[in-house]
Amino acid sequence: MLSTLPAKPRIALAATLAALTLPAAPFLPAQAHAQATPTPGQRVALVTGSTSGLGRELALRLGARGDHVIVHGRSEERGAEVVDSINAAGPGSARFYRADFASFAETRAFAETLLADYDRLDILINNAGFGSAPNERLLSEDGHEYRFQVNYLSTYLLTHMLMPRLLSSTPARIVNVSSGAQAPIDFDDVMIENDFSGRRAYAQSKLAQIMFTHDLAEELAGTGIVVGSLHPATYMPTGMVLRLGATPRATIAEGADAVMQVVDSDDFESGQYFNGLRPARANAQAYDAEARARLKRLSRELTGIR
Repeated sequence: MLSTLPAKPRIALAATLAALTLPAAPFLPAQAHAQATPTPGQRVALVTGSTSGLGRELALRLGARGDHVIVHGRSEERGAEVVDSINAAGPGSARFYRADFASFAETRAFAETLLADYDRLDILINNAGFGSAPNERLLSEDGHEYRFQVNYLSTYLLTHMLMPRLLSSTPARIVNVSSGAQAPIDFDDVMIENDFSGRRAYAQSKLAQIMFTHDLAEELAGTGIVVGSLHPATYMPTGMVLRLGATPRATIAEGADAVMQVVDSDDFESGQYFNGLRPARANAQAYDAEARARLKRLSRELTGIR
């Protein structure tokens, strides 16, 4: 992936990705099976970006209530720690898959592997993401603005590829972990070649997730799949926030509470956006049908999804 970048962004991105690897608690191989498979009737949940931070907490909670958790991330070491923790504690189980969302090829291979390995998928939590720091314009392996691909386009691709499993497992739930940081998409410069800022790139990708949520809710009406998006909490002590140098203002537990409400509650209309535990209004562009149609056309073109 890094070899596709110019020298300066490549160095910055390498340093950033290295910084993402926060010290993990030491672990021993669990007595439980590291590559567990779901038992008949066991609910299956995929949490992307679940080797640290909010995603890790969500994976642990889902495992603790008895679900089979598909743990995803880039670090096999951190993934093994989460899987071993879930399998050892029970009553749920877990399995780890590595995939880098900066690569469409890896995202497609990940989805194809899951389709081959699992005959059901009850919960999809699209949590993986890359924050606003460093404040440099970086490119993905496919040549797209890095945050737009990692946070949005690969989520779009993965969700559509996994849709057959979700549809055959209804009632099912899709949760897009977005942010209160939202910026309208400039469709004349989606990849932000002009006036770039990391904050703008991050906020644009997060609004795209909310727009995607509205579209999915319309497309899946009556199927038994409910879709929601949310800003989980402001400045949790995650790697993304610490890398930004921001002072945490909420706990990871608070963010996980908000996500789990969207996972479990039947008291909201599909497509709803939440700020923490409360229904909220997103950026106005999320409700602009023409803007959402333009984003859908662009997303299909870039990902190959039809």
